[in-house]
Amino acid sequence: MGGFLEIAETRVRYGEVEVLKGINLSVAKGEFVALLGSSGCGKTTLLRTIAGFNAPTSGAIRVGGRDVTRQPPDKRGMALVFQSYALWPHMTVDQNIGYGLKLRRAPNAAAAARVAEMKALLGLDALGQRKPAALSGGQRQRVALGRALAINPEILLLDEPLSNLDARIRLTVRHEISALQRRLGITAVHVTHDREEAMVMADRIVIMNGGDLAQAGTPQEVYNRPESDFVAAFMGAENIIDLDVHVSGDRIEVAEGPHNGAASLSARGRTAASGRAIARFRSEAIDLAPADDTALTASTGSLALKGIVEQSSYPGGTWRHVVMLGSSKLIVDAERPFETGSTVLVRVPEDALFIFART
Repeated sequence: MGGFLEIAETRVRYGEVEVLKGINLSVAKGEFVALLGSSGCGKTTLLRTIAGFNAPTSGAIRVGGRDVTRQPPDKRGMALVFQSYALWPHMTVDQNIGYGLKLRRAPNAAAAARVAEMKALLGLDALGQRKPAALSGGQRQRVALGRALAINPEILLLDEPLSNLDARIRLTVRHEISALQRRLGITAVHVTHDREEAMVMADRIVIMNGGDLAQAGTPQEVYNRPESDFVAAFMGAENIIDLDVHVSGDRIEVAEGPHNGAASLSARGRTAASGRAIARFRSEAIDLAPADDTALTASTGSLALKGIVEQSSYPGGTWRHVVMLGSSKLIVDAERPFETGSTVLVRVPEDALFIFART
């Protein structure tokens, strides 16, 4: 896909600290991209730089081939929806939605028609004369979205717009924004720290770490094929074990360790090198079974681990276990509970196992 929004070698420095370290990112027209990362990774700085509120130290921002790097925010063809909604408390819903049109001196009749269109689109028809204090959180967020969309922006920027909503409303508004973006065919860049939110809303996820892009890809790619230990952990593969591995051709041979059996795994699609390695996996991607004397015999296509159940609980759907491998903890889900203190076999299929060289 060709780039409609182009961020080229963009760097941002605050004093001595370089917050963005030469970002290169291309967003296609009509694409929904989520910038995902923990606090301080640079995702909001990048969004504000795209919007024009931060000036890059170097690099360029282009929209449709037009360089907007030094243009003010209102000349970029973008609209930003803030985390805090940023509605005018003394204005009605109609006035808030129409605020951008008023600044652009749109004719009254055209502005009124556009406000009505936005209210119909967002289910706000009956609320035009209410002020923000009389609205729920979900309604306020819809008003903020209506205000952004009313000016017909080429690019919609979303700065954690759902983080102030309670969990149930957040799910509803999440799907509303996603459906609306697709219906309108608008280009969107969405900042979030919520992995699930990024997964269900975005066409492509860009994971940021320390001012750099750690990985970019479809939700399926970053979830199933993380390119680094950091990305694997961030995408929910929080169980970790140290291994000794030898890479030979298209196989990774795992040496028997204190808590793992020897194993032969496919090296296809992996970047592991011979030596000390880190293996990561998710709690739900594994089999839990009672251990026996032959539990840790050599295995092809999976990794076998032996541990002791320290705790079990029922969060709903499956049983969750804390399994101790020496002093290390694993979180393991299973369809039935295993007794505290029992020795168990944890078997991880190779396609659920992410292996990286220990750095």
